[in-house]
Amino acid sequence: MRRDGGGEEDMRVRDLMTEQVVVIGHSDDLKVAEDIMRWKHVRHLPVVDDDGRLIGLITHRDLLRACVSSIADISRKEQDTLLRGIPVRSIMRTEMFTVEPDSDLRLAAETMLENKIGCVLAVEGEKLVGILTEADFVRYLLELLK
Repeated sequence: MRRDGGGEEDMRVRDLMTEQVVVIGHSDDLKVAEDIMRWKHVRHLPVVDDDGRLIGLITHRDLLRACVSSIADISRKEQDTLLRGIPVRSIMRTEMFTVEPDSDLRLAAETMLENKIGCVLAVEGEKLVGILTEADFVRYLLELLK
C-alpha cells in the first residue's frame, strides 16, 4: 500500500486489489462454485472462458438465489445433485464493473458505494489482473488504525 507525502492520498486500484484472483470456468457447475467459495473464503468468483478471458461474475448472493431453500424437504445430497446440473454460465452476471489497475482508488470506491456492489474487477484488455472488494477496504482501514 502506497501513501504519498503530505498525508494526501494518491492511491490506485493496484495498491489495494488482490492479484491472486480465484476464478471459475464458464462450464463449471454451481456445486463447484459453492465448494470454491467455501474453501477459499470468497464471495465473488470471476468467470473465465476457455482462453482465460473474463466473461462474467458469480457472487455468493447469486448462488444463494439459485440454490434450493433450506426449508425445502430435500436432502443435502439431492441439493448437491441439482447444483451439479446447473452450469455457472446460466446464472453469471455478464454486466460487471471493471477498472484498470491504475484507476483512481477513490473513484473505484465511489463506484462500489453508489452501485451497492461488493467488488470491481481490475482488467488489462480482456485479461483479469485483480479484484478489489469491500474486504480490501476494511483490511486497509484496519492497517491505518494500527
